[in-house]
Amino acid sequence: MADAAPLVKAELRELDENFENEKNPERTAIVQFNPESLKVSFANQVKTPEGSGDQRGTPARQFVGAGTTKLALLVWFDVMALPDGENTENDVRNLTRKVSYFITPQETTDRPPKFVPPAVRFIWGSFQFDGIMESLEESLEYFSADGRPLRASMSFTLTQQKIKAFTVPASERGKRPPPATAAAGSAGADPSAAAGTKPLTAAPAGASLQGLAEGAGLGADWKQIASANGIENPRLLQPGQLIDLNVSTR
Repeated sequence: MADAAPLVKAELRELDENFENEKNPERTAIVQFNPESLKVSFANQVKTPEGSGDQRGTPARQFVGAGTTKLALLVWFDVMALPDGENTENDVRNLTRKVSYFITPQETTDRPPKFVPPAVRFIWGSFQFDGIMESLEESLEYFSADGRPLRASMSFTLTQQKIKAFTVPASERGKRPPPATAAAGSAGADPSAAAGTKPLTAAPAGASLQGLAEGAGLGADWKQIASANGIENPRLLQPGQLIDLNVSTR
């Protein structure tokens, strides 16, 4: 069986004030779990011309001001899901603060100085969006017995002051899509097992992989189950998603 393609992680990179060159690579934030979806929205500033109050005649032509393009997404961080050997954090905010940096206003070199958030580039494979972080919401989802937050979701919006159509880079055009992951029930399946002898488990709404594994008495094996099923975010299972919980017993 061919090796699975390496997983590409989404990143936030700082740009210079002209939105041209990347800088401060130490500020790059690599997400722990890739977003489930990206929402891109476009808006124009519509201006009604003067003297358009008379509705009886032909509608007056409207003028369009500056347009904007926005990107909205949700990512998760979980200190309990760090790979073995990297699980040294005891507070999820140590992971999320790199993302929070991009909402923090920085002093410019203007005279008098201004305070604006740093320019940021969101890049994930062939998708790229340059803009300013307009809003950020961090939700602390799970706490340890001594009150330390261990899991967090971060939803944020990036905006750019122009309408921009997104196209696939020339270097990516014509490429065949990678093989489907085991989330669809193929890559993590046992080819020697007869069909129907190892039924899959459908995830109910709001379920997590850890919870499903715990309910099946396999709580200690949830990481192995996630890897075999190609599950990138064990906290965000889709309702009805089929999970093979038998992989830990092979």
